[in-house]
Amino acid sequence: MSKTKTTFVCQSCGTQSPKWIGKCNSCGEWNTYIEEILTERKSGSTLQVKGNLKPQLLSEINLNQQSRIVTGNVEFDRVIGGGLVPGGLILLGGEPGIGKSTLVLQIALQLPQLRVLYISGEESLQQLKMRANRLNGKTSPCLFLCETSLENILLHLESEKPDLVIIDSIQTVATELAESSPGSVTQIRECTVAIMKVAKSNQIAVILIGHINKEGSLAGPKVLEHIVDTVLQFEGDRNYLYRILRSVKNRFGSTSELGIFEMRQDGLHEVNNPSEMLLSSHNDGLSGTATAATMEGMRSFLIEVQSLVSSAAYGNPQRSSTGFDLRRMNMLLAVLEKRAGFKLMTKDVFLNIAGGLRVDDPAMDLAVIAAILSSNFDVAIDKQIAFAGEVGLTGEIRPVNRIEQRIAEAQKLGFKEIYLSKYIKGVDFSRFDIKIHQIERVEKMIRTLFS
Repeated sequence: MSKTKTTFVCQSCGTQSPKWIGKCNSCGEWNTYIEEILTERKSGSTLQVKGNLKPQLLSEINLNQQSRIVTGNVEFDRVIGGGLVPGGLILLGGEPGIGKSTLVLQIALQLPQLRVLYISGEESLQQLKMRANRLNGKTSPCLFLCETSLENILLHLESEKPDLVIIDSIQTVATELAESSPGSVTQIRECTVAIMKVAKSNQIAVILIGHINKEGSLAGPKVLEHIVDTVLQFEGDRNYLYRILRSVKNRFGSTSELGIFEMRQDGLHEVNNPSEMLLSSHNDGLSGTATAATMEGMRSFLIEVQSLVSSAAYGNPQRSSTGFDLRRMNMLLAVLEKRAGFKLMTKDVFLNIAGGLRVDDPAMDLAVIAAILSSNFDVAIDKQIAFAGEVGLTGEIRPVNRIEQRIAEAQKLGFKEIYLSKYIKGVDFSRFDIKIHQIERVEKMIRTLFS
């Protein structure tokens, strides 16, 4: 016998409430509670174990079927850890129109050796063919299906037995077991769990496309991110050509890797040398720019830091940062004022990381300080100088990791000098042709750079 009742569920975090409330007590969001129908089933039977599975030792587990599926897209494979894992679930999120569907469709069309099933709940088959023709995928053996019913999707998974399934998007899929509308917390959770069970049992790699909310995070409950194995964020400005694929969660690889793509008329193209994209060639003789040698995961590249320092037009000076932590910029300004004697309290300071990247590498500190002082003095820094060092609160320049890779990348791109920390140990600098300045304090770097 079943009993039906209603409850109110927060669409942001999944918290339930017996009545509607304006502000969620769990996540603090306003007007996110929606009424949903729940069905409780009473049963007096004892608990029974279903299936023939039994606990196994590590030595008994077979890994022959766990070899990764290499998609051929170098940037995508790098971000997810080397390829798709059979039975693994990947959740790909991003703003509307950023290129999520284009990316996964390109991957599906580039795998002729695999059985790929592309399930779309947002586009018709004719629309999919038009987009595939634009991506030069006319002869691909990929299977396409337009379906939003979870039960029908599971039947197709059992009958077709694909190696890879792409669902665009998970918010459009609904099950008859839940009374709520598609896209609600209950529907997303139930559909994802059901797809996960089939994928794990049949060793099917799954890519789910997810919508994001107005705050820029993945829509739906946080439990969705706990269910899947990998969460990818596709970032970028639709007004620019470049897109960034970032790993937020990865059970089978690193979460610090970064993939860069360029959007063209015939799809997304991989950017093999991002340093060329992130360095401007039009800044000769202009102040306020410096080049930083940064790391993203195992990948090194050089990036341009731009700064503008001007007298405050109003009483309160402005502090603005794009792509760099504003609090860290304020800390570096305080170090310059306390340790180096520069009075920047009455000036506006604006900072920008070129290329639309968001960088958290501490090695950016030296380049940020150099760019700010260059704009303050109105003195240009030589384009052939790079920086890599962390600045402490006492004004000392601290060493950073993977310094050899940073120096090699700078040398490969034709840089003549690089500023580093004096406290680096165990590195043979004699094998590099680039001039290396090892500085222990910020004051000395300023005297050396602007003398």
